[in-house]
Amino acid sequence: MTSMGWARSLGWALAAWCMGVALALQQAVLWPWQAYAGGLCAVMAGALGLRRMLGHERAGWAVHHAAWALVWAAAAFGVTGLHAWTRVSTIEPMLEGQDLDVVGVVQAMPQRQDLGWRFRFRIEQAWQVDGSGATGASHALRVDAQVPSQVYLGWYGQEGLHDSGWNLSPLPEPVKAGERWRFRVRLKAPHGHLNPRGFDYELWLWEQGIRATGYVRTRAKDPAPRRLASTWAHPIEGWRQAVRDRLLTHLSPPGSDADAAKRAGVVAALVTGDQAAIDRSDWDVFRATGVSHLMSISGLHVTMFAWIASGLVAGCWRKLALWGFSGPLRWPAVHVGAVVGLALAAFYALFSGWGVPAQRTLLMLLVVAGLNSLARQWSGALIWWTAGAVVLTFDPWALLQPGFWLSFVAVGVLMASGPDQKGPPQSPAPQGLSSGTKSEHPALMHRLSAEKLPIWGIFVLQRLGALCREQATVTLALAPLTLLFFGQVSVVGLLANLLAIPWVTLVVTPLAMLGVVWTEAWVLAAWALLPMAQVLAWLASWPLASVSVAQPPWGLALLALLGAAGLVLKLPWSWKLLCLPLLWPVMGWSPQRPAQGVFDLLAADVGQGNAVLVRTATHSLLYDAGPRYSAESDAGHRVLVPLLAQMGEQLDALVLSHRDSDHTGGAAAVLAMQAQAKLWTSLEDEHPLHALRPDWTPCQAGQSWVWDGVHFEVLHPLAASRVAKGPSVSKIRPNAVSCVLRIQGAGGAALLAGDIEAAQELDLVRQGLKPVDWLLVPHHGSKTSSSIAFLQALQPQWAMVQAGYRNRFGHPAPEVMARYKDLQIQWVDSPRCGAARWRSDRPEQLDCERVQSRRYWHHLPP
Repeated sequence: MTSMGWARSLGWALAAWCMGVALALQQAVLWPWQAYAGGLCAVMAGALGLRRMLGHERAGWAVHHAAWALVWAAAAFGVTGLHAWTRVSTIEPMLEGQDLDVVGVVQAMPQRQDLGWRFRFRIEQAWQVDGSGATGASHALRVDAQVPSQVYLGWYGQEGLHDSGWNLSPLPEPVKAGERWRFRVRLKAPHGHLNPRGFDYELWLWEQGIRATGYVRTRAKDPAPRRLASTWAHPIEGWRQAVRDRLLTHLSPPGSDADAAKRAGVVAALVTGDQAAIDRSDWDVFRATGVSHLMSISGLHVTMFAWIASGLVAGCWRKLALWGFSGPLRWPAVHVGAVVGLALAAFYALFSGWGVPAQRTLLMLLVVAGLNSLARQWSGALIWWTAGAVVLTFDPWALLQPGFWLSFVAVGVLMASGPDQKGPPQSPAPQGLSSGTKSEHPALMHRLSAEKLPIWGIFVLQRLGALCREQATVTLALAPLTLLFFGQVSVVGLLANLLAIPWVTLVVTPLAMLGVVWTEAWVLAAWALLPMAQVLAWLASWPLASVSVAQPPWGLALLALLGAAGLVLKLPWSWKLLCLPLLWPVMGWSPQRPAQGVFDLLAADVGQGNAVLVRTATHSLLYDAGPRYSAESDAGHRVLVPLLAQMGEQLDALVLSHRDSDHTGGAAAVLAMQAQAKLWTSLEDEHPLHALRPDWTPCQAGQSWVWDGVHFEVLHPLAASRVAKGPSVSKIRPNAVSCVLRIQGAGGAALLAGDIEAAQELDLVRQGLKPVDWLLVPHHGSKTSSSIAFLQALQPQWAMVQAGYRNRFGHPAPEVMARYKDLQIQWVDSPRCGAARWRSDRPEQLDCERVQSRRYWHHLPP
């Protein structure tokens, strides 16, 4: 076989391997592991038979490659399935929510929050505590085999919970990576929110190997957490934590201003990979300007580190020959530099937290360095496919992460649009620092020489030109993918990256890393961030600094990606013009809206709280804004703002049923991002949210309006019962003034009931409550609501309860669920359904995101 034929065959094999991985990730349920193992054996036997058959017969080119592609795809499918079986263990359902005493080791650097710590914990021993609260092994049942070894714990201090549902007590005792602790904990299966095109938390837990989550119990009757020993189980993680804590203390001591704390968080992220240290407002600026990839340990940082280390080591190795050492004569400096640079990059990736982006980059560098050492003359496309196949073999679930696509497409486009090069690159230069040699632009070099510019000036201009070209190429090529994954494209991203990439890469990051051995370098790094932060904030304030559109379907996004790639590749201009129409469907796409007179509902999966999006032909309304999860996180930032952005929704109104935090927790974030939305509430007049909309409208019975032929009517509260100013706030329960909204459209009606209780339900029945088809279950299925008279008057076909999985309130109550079942009302809850969709013109049908998007890593509650 010729070299060209061999390369083509390998390329087909690698592409088929990636396709097999992609196919395996579409499985809703894993097969038995024996099926994957048996399939691999069958594939190997088939490969041997195929080799003999094709060796004796002259098969056509297409038949030959198609047959081997099937073999490689089937092999990848089996390997991915067996890999998945190594992570299927999870906590036994009977132990969920039970008090467990566990002994284990803190695996990684804890993430600090305002109210506590979050950390990975490897369980070595576990006991189920008996009813008396005994802690000794003689009084408890050993359950090591029924508890997963790797869990994700939260420690939030004393269990004094505010009515908001989160902890207001002081920070608990610090924990450090490598320490062995004894805790009393409560665990549950890895369960997250599942919304259309939203972040898949369960996939993230699966990829990290975390098979249960929970929190440390610190009630008065519980044994206090006890540090047992300091171990050397995770020395690098312990060093990371020590460096991070020293950095934050040095740059942001007690009493420092908020700006100092923000800069300290960015420096900590660049040094140790702790992205949680960056303030949320800074993340908003970084996303708007398209420089988020620079503000954490990414592939760019690892590649830069390897490139610099490789060059320094190779240069020093060559100098040794002048001093009489024979090593440089035996081992070429290029190979020595590549090996040492790769080793140092691996250490840097470990020190930065061994994140998935760093792992992918390290594997890519390993492939390039290996081919260089073997002096293989592989094409850039073959190297690209090899790196992708290697990454997906070690981490097949990376294929579903935006970072994988963004990084590999960026590298592929740069390789395809750059100068022609045979074989692998001689040094793995990072994005923005590669290419631009004299041979690329001979006319420009002749002109600059004629103007008698110094060599260093020519070099600087050359690098700036290369940086501009590469950044413009990447920005255009990745625009369809950023629309697909984030629904946003930064218009100022090209300019922001041209300024930020060299500054962060060549100034801020080296100073931040130097601070590990010389503390004052961190101060210099923080000061270096100041001008860049000001420039980025200025760019982010520009009108249309970033454009948000509805996230397109996969097919349209891939079509636009082909068009964008065609524009930046070295193709004739006639071909580039033909690529332009491929971009138009993405820019003009918008989700289908209901017809005139019809409305649809999307009950978002926000955990323990309400959030329902109501859409008509041209209007949208959001009923409640979900809960506040902690002091740092709420349903607005985490779920609703991304969901509304990816749907391209512009809200006409936000209705907040009452003041409980599981209904108003995300309101501030939604109102900030939806400046045109009006606010209707039953909150007390002095509530802080009213400051965001001074022209808010009180919600009271009798209000009604019509949007696109759909009738909206407020049934509750009565004007006399709405909470007023002053001390009366404490005299009326917030649930009693919940805003109840009835919606009537063509074919069906719905009732959004907030947290009304039996007394308010009876009032509504007396007023003449009309039947509906879809009911948002009052008060999340609490015992105090869903009275029989109320349900008999409504006669709903569907009852949707929005509640958190294994929430601390016990919602929904078993007797309430039985009541709905006895009345033959179809019951749906968000832990089993995820986000739920319903349309008035199809009242008999309800679609669950957890059913339609089911994958084997998704948890199914018992």
